[in-house]
Amino acid sequence: MHNKPKFNLFKNVSYALAGMREVLRSERSFRIQLLVIALIAVGLVFAPISPLSKWILFASTWLVLIAEAFNSAIERVVDLVTREHHPLAGQAKDIGAFGVMLAFCLTAMIWGIVLFYELGMGN
Repeated sequence: MHNKPKFNLFKNVSYALAGMREVLRSERSFRIQLLVIALIAVGLVFAPISPLSKWILFASTWLVLIAEAFNSAIERVVDLVTREHHPLAGQAKDIGAFGVMLAFCLTAMIWGIVLFYELGMGN
């Protein structure tokens, strides 16, 4: 016997949009990252690289936003469970922040590889 509700596309989308509104409202780092991505998108329009490379670079920037959203969710769950300082609560938040850092590093590696080949250094 499962306590899982039936799939409802409209409800699921509304939950996702509520999450988006919450992260935009309350997470300054997310808003800054979104602004940087918008500026990057404008810059990529004028970049002298292939359209495929532009899309790869643009898409890779969203890895950081995805990680930041999960990190924010982890922080809220930890705060729900306890407001007191607990080593496990701190570790959970630190690991979430590490996930954001890993996403940033992966994005930087993707950019490095794509630009290395696009700018002719890989030939």
